[in-house]
Amino acid sequence: MPRGDKSSYTDKQKRKAEHIEQGYEKRGVSEKEAESRAWATVNKESGGGNKSGSGRGKAESHESSRKGGHKSGTSQSAEKRSAAARKGWEPRRKQGNG
Repeated sequence: MPRGDKSSYTDKQKRKAEHIEQGYEKRGVSEKEAESRAWATVNKESGGGNKSGSGRGKAESHESSRKGGHKSGTSQSAEKRSAAARKGWEPRRKQGNG
């Protein structure tokens, strides 16, 4: 089986990759890069192509989906992060540690 062959993936995995790819393209990522990222995400969650047969499935991890586009899995905005950084800087400045 050549590299890039998607025949061993289930229909559900193919649909998931397509959906992820569309999300990346909507955010301005090139088509080729979006496809690459989408399949990387599917592979990370499901461990690659799932062949049919009883007892051959692997448990899926949905950690990538849970993060949902948040940088490093955080939902804090850049403004809040910088405000927190400024607030933390004041005590250090007064102590002379910076």
